[in-house]
Formats: sequence, C-alpha cells, structure tokens
Amino acid sequence: MVDQTAPPTAAGVSTGPASGDNAAALSPATPGKRRGGVFGLSVFDILDPAADREAARRSLRGPVRLRTLTTLRWLAVAGQTSAVLMVHYALGYPLPLGLCLAAIAASAWLNLFTTLRFSPQHYLTDREAAASIAFDIAQLCVLLGLTGGLNNPFAALILAPVTIAASVLPMRETASIGVIAFVGVTAMALAHLPLPWLPAGGLVFPRIYTFGLWVSLCFAVAFFSIYAHRIAAEAGQMKSALAATQLALSREERLAAIGGLAAAAAHELGTPLATIQLTAKEMAEDLKDREAADFDALEDDAKLLVSQAKRCREILGRLSRQDVGGGDILDHVTIDLLAKQAADPIADGQAAIAIDHQILAAPEAGPPPMVRRRSEIVYGLRNFVENASAFASTKVLVATSWDEAEIAVSVLDDGPGFSAEVLARLGEPYVSARGRSRAGGKGGLGLGFFIAKTLLERTGGRVAFGNRRWSSVAPGLGGEEEAGAWVSVAWPRRAIEADGASPFSGGA
Repeated sequence: MVDQTAPPTAAGVSTGPASGDNAAALSPATPGKRRGGVFGLSVFDILDPAADREAARRSLRGPVRLRTLTTLRWLAVAGQTSAVLMVHYALGYPLPLGLCLAAIAASAWLNLFTTLRFSPQHYLTDREAAASIAFDIAQLCVLLGLTGGLNNPFAALILAPVTIAASVLPMRETASIGVIAFVGVTAMALAHLPLPWLPAGGLVFPRIYTFGLWVSLCFAVAFFSIYAHRIAAEAGQMKSALAATQLALSREERLAAIGGLAAAAAHELGTPLATIQLTAKEMAEDLKDREAADFDALEDDAKLLVSQAKRCREILGRLSRQDVGGGDILDHVTIDLLAKQAADPIADGQAAIAIDHQILAAPEAGPPPMVRRRSEIVYGLRNFVENASAFASTKVLVATSWDEAEIAVSVLDDGPGFSAEVLARLGEPYVSARGRSRAGGKGGLGLGFFIAKTLLERTGGRVAFGNRRWSSVAPGLGGEEEAGAWVSVAWPRRAIEADGASPFSGGA
C-alpha cells in the first residue's frame, strides 16, 4: 500500500552546493503517470530509481574542495618532515635522508603547483580528487619503502587516504584507490630498505611477520574502504531524505496558508460584498424613474457603497498582513473530516478505486474529537491513502477511531500487501515498498513513506504498518480471507486535540 516513492530526492531539494536534493526543481513527470499530491509530490514519482539514487548519492557527497586536500597534504608534509628529521638527527638512526626529503618535496611541489594553478575555492571532479589521493598513497608508499616498508610503525598511515577517498568519492573511484593501496602495500612487502636501526641493518623481522603485516593492512584497507563508504552513503541518504521532508512540509504549509487566506477572505468579505450588491441593486431600481428618484436617499446609498468598499480594502490589508481573526476556527476540524480532506484529492483522481471512510470508535467514546489541522498530518495521511490506492485492487479503507487516551487513523487496502523483505526496512529512506503499482508504473525513489512517517512522528504520532485481514480491522466490510497492506498512525489526544476540545477533560 505504501510505495515509498514521493517527492524528489537528492536531485530535487537544494540544501547547499551539493546537498540533499541538489537541483532546486522537481523532476518532470513521466507521461502516463499521475502526479499525486497537491504539489505534484507523488508516490508514483516518475524517476528511474537506480539512476536517480546514484545521482542522489553523488550530489549528497558534494564536490571536494581543492583547499581541503591541499591543507591535509601540508599537514602530511609537516608531519613527515618532522618524523624523518627527528629519527635521523635526534634519535640517531641512519636514514637515506636525501631520498626521504625528495619524496616529501614531491608532495610540497604538488601543493605549490595546484595552489598557483587553481583558486583555493576550486572544486575537484571525482577523477581529479581520485588522482590527488592516489598520488598521496604513492608518495607515502615510497617514503615507507625507504624507511623499512611494512615494518615501519607508520605503515598504518596508508589507511588515512583510503578512508578519505571512501568518504567523498563514488564507489568506482573508491575501488580504484583501494586497488592502488593494495599494490602499494604489496610493493612495500616485497621491496624496501631495512628499518633504520643501530647497528645499521641489525633488526631483521621474520618473513612470516612481514606477511602478517601485509595481510592485516590489506584487510584494513578493504574494511575501512567499505565501512567509510557505507557510512558516508547512509549519512548522505538521510540528509537527502530530511531535506526532501522539509521541502514537502514547507509546500504543504504554503498550500494550507493559501487555503486559510482564501477561506478567511470569503468569510470576511462576504458581508460587505453582500451589502454592496444589495445597495447597488436598490440604486438601480431608484434610477429607473429619474423624475421620482430620491436623490438624498441615493446619496446615502452612495456613501454606504464607499464605506463598504473601504471596509473591503481594510480587510484585504489585514489579509495581506495575515492579521486575520478567526484563524482558530479555520485550523480546527474533527478527526474524521480531517482524514476525509486528506483523502479527497486522491479519491477525485482514482475513479477505479473506492475509498471508504469509516468511524470505528465505540459509542461511549463520544463525538469525533476536534483536532488542529496541521500540514504534517494532512500530507502524511494523503501519502498513505495515495499509496494504498496505487496498489489496491478495488477499494481502500480510511478508518478513524478514538478513545479517552488516543486518536488513530488507519489505512487498509485490498492489494497484495507488503513483502517480508520490505517490512524489515520500511520507514528507511530510499526503500521502495512494493515495486510496481497496480497501473504498472515503476517504483520511485523510496522517499514517500519515509517523509510521511517523519512528518507524522513530528506531531507526536506513532506509525505502525503490516499486513492485516479486513475482518480484523473493520469487521463486516471485507471477506474473512480478504487482506492487504495496513498502515496506522495513533496520537495521544493531547498531542493534536484542539485546546479545550476534549469531552474527557471537561472541555466544551
């Protein structure tokens, strides 16, 4: 029922130079797919999932700034120089000092060249960043090879550039860096100068020990590459999903504001416009017989028209400042009506699917509670209903219930339900719920359910989902064996109920 596809992902929300959804515009719809939701944020969203997920990951990592790598390289140059000079002069261990300083100078030369050639704010492409990090690995391997190879205690530093690459580069470039690191580690194991020691050449490690170091470093390179890349990818996906969530909420709030202003305008302007209409009609009747016309009365009518027009102008001025009285009335609605308002746009576009609204509260629970009409609730419920209608065979149930402690809304369809694999991860970003919809469309980017769940939880709701029989949710509305995907959100009454509206708290 919930196809976790929805608004644009990392290709559609701008949060910085390369952020969550890194293009500011929504993706165009694919012909033949209905764009659901008020803003075109649809659970049938329209992009090719594999390609767009990769684009999302790329945009979220963001380009690597040249200054970042040059700064890290200057730190490496300073540290390497200090270590070489300290070992050679302070500790007195003999080193091929000229060759070591030449290897360090190569890094310093590259930094000077890139600093003079490019602006410090220059952003590197993936290939440029990979080439820069590959140079750092090669330079470090040469320096380690001159100072004992894998037997050098600083050999573990080979993991630093590998981890950086895994954090900021795509998988292909990360794999290339890993291969270069493997080659470097292997070369150091096979060919290296003796570890500096007194007397010269006096410390020789067994081959089995060197082999163990090689194995451990190779495993460490693989582990750190995979681990860092995975963590960076998941962090980027979450950043993208949260950015898309914020976008969806801001758009829903703008729509709600427009609707509130329209309702307030209709309410506030109704009386003066009716007065103007009636007065103008009376003046037209009086002017039919100009000789018998009472011009004093006509003057009074004209003054009334002017006063009412002035009143309309004042009302419009208040509306433009959003200084509208009666906002609480517009923002309060019963829970059953709120669920219906959220589902109505979907029902209007799904003639083949019947959306049935039911109240399942016990009679002693009292009348439907009055709740605050929040954009998060409207968007979340609409997303659930839209996804349900996409996978339902013939019908969708939207059920509201309440008691003294809780208010709940459940959505149930008669489609195939959730698979066990999807249920294990449903609610995470970029998890598409059930593949293809009833209409045969592709699954989307896997953000719809995540966004809906996140927004509803912000309001204090608890979202539950699974596969349920209709008879267990709404007895009498479905067959004994009829089942489908079920999503429910429940709130403590105090979380969303309008102030003073609860009959259980003594309110009106």
